[in-house]
Amino acid sequence: MSSSKDATLTRYPRQSSCLAIALPILFFVGCATTPLSKYNQSADLLPPVTADSPAAAAAESHSDIKGSTGKVQLPSDRMEPTVVRGQNGEEPAANDSFDAFYDDRPRQPMPVSGGDSVENRDQQVFDANVEPVQYGAPYDTSGRGDYGDPDNYPPPGSYPRRIGPPTIRPGDIGFGDGPDYAESSQPFTGRYADLEVNVQEQQTGRFMFGVGVNSDAGLTAQVVVDEYNFDWRRFPRGVEDVMNGTAFRGGGQRLRIEAVPGSQLQRYMINFTEPYLVLGGHQFSLNLSGYLYDRRYFDWDEQRLGGRVGLGYRLTPDLTLNTNIRMENVNINDPRIRGVTELEEVLGDSSLFTGTVAIRHDTRDSPFAPTEGHLIDLSFEQAFGTFSYPRGTAEYRRFFLLRERIDGSGRHVLGTSLQAGFSGSDTPLYEHFFAGGYSTIRGFRFRGASPKVNDVTVGGEFSLLGSFEYLFPITADDMLKGVVFCDYGTIEEEIEINKEDFRVAVGAGLRVTVPAMGPAPIALDLAIPIAREDTDRIQNFSFFVGLGR
Repeated sequence: MSSSKDATLTRYPRQSSCLAIALPILFFVGCATTPLSKYNQSADLLPPVTADSPAAAAAESHSDIKGSTGKVQLPSDRMEPTVVRGQNGEEPAANDSFDAFYDDRPRQPMPVSGGDSVENRDQQVFDANVEPVQYGAPYDTSGRGDYGDPDNYPPPGSYPRRIGPPTIRPGDIGFGDGPDYAESSQPFTGRYADLEVNVQEQQTGRFMFGVGVNSDAGLTAQVVVDEYNFDWRRFPRGVEDVMNGTAFRGGGQRLRIEAVPGSQLQRYMINFTEPYLVLGGHQFSLNLSGYLYDRRYFDWDEQRLGGRVGLGYRLTPDLTLNTNIRMENVNINDPRIRGVTELEEVLGDSSLFTGTVAIRHDTRDSPFAPTEGHLIDLSFEQAFGTFSYPRGTAEYRRFFLLRERIDGSGRHVLGTSLQAGFSGSDTPLYEHFFAGGYSTIRGFRFRGASPKVNDVTVGGEFSLLGSFEYLFPITADDMLKGVVFCDYGTIEEEIEINKEDFRVAVGAGLRVTVPAMGPAPIALDLAIPIAREDTDRIQNFSFFVGLGR
């Protein structure tokens, strides 16, 4: 190989990074001496070397390297089969040559290291021997041990890149300081090497006690036992397993036991979730729950005893498909006023069985205080039992980030929501739609903006509710925020919209975030209805306060 000018090598420190050989016609090739586990497809590409770099000159002066236009040929006794930049990542190397090419991004020239060497005038050593580069071993994403799936191999044209956490991030639930990646200690055996990941598990079980008060449900307490790493198959083999915390742990399942006693509402629930259920080669989530619910409404008392079986499938990171079956025994008693047909026909016990299919697209950045993204939720439910009826709901929420500080704090957010629902004519009173309160239309009492019959709130079979809300920071630390809003909507006894039944309320409020009290902020709102019915029950001030430890 010849060059139009003399090669001059300058001093570069020895590093264990990459050998680069370049031709004077703006071609290059990269090959790393770092073990395989230092690369995969999650970081920057390997940098090339320009044609006039010292490494190129050193390689050019080596007598064992023979060149041709667009190719670099290495002696077969100096090099094992390798995967390098520009080579098809799916096929093994057929010989010891590979395409070299160039891109115009500025980079520093890289010294070569190890093996045979070339000395420059300053006696700094450079290596002209190419060592093999490996990929991380193929991984199984199917849940059935299918490592031969082409999706688990590097795609054509892929390059070795530095390994980074693929899915787990520091601070994720279940991990303390995040994963520590390291290459395995095995010698080079081919294109692939195993990757060793060491993680330190943090505490996965929690015992929580909380107290809450709001204008809809009154005063409530909450006692929760929550385990994120439950394993129903790991029965204790002795007292030691119970004492050291290994009994019923280690399967990645979730068990939540909750008790919520209160002045107007009581709820007791046990919930089990298997997030990694493999059926037919596909991964689903399974949810089983049983509950006892007791609520004292203004016009009657209601008690539900039942359970739910749910199955979910994630179509994309943001899109999920869910199905569930609900089974309940519903008891309605202690009516405030007798003689109302809708209430009389549901008094006593009734059975309720429903099947639901729902699809959800959720791109919000937070479920508690979103500032960007949207939520679209569509569901259809068919009920059987004492009453038989169809039911459909649709919900859309959108959040716009209008402005923020340079560090991401001080966010001004415009939020809008719209939800609609319909239900069949055989829908029982306790499954009707209702409106009024801080979660639907502020400025009204809980369920106070709903149709009435003889002064009994009976709700309706059609619902259309919406809201506009502007949230802005008041203090620099974002712990105190202000909000202005407009809530609107209607509940109709039949599927229709009557303008005289339409309610509108405007108002303002505060959001107080106290980290020690949990993720949900304290909400204090003052609203004034500007469109209402004479029979509506007004409540200008609404609030939500929760404390959990």
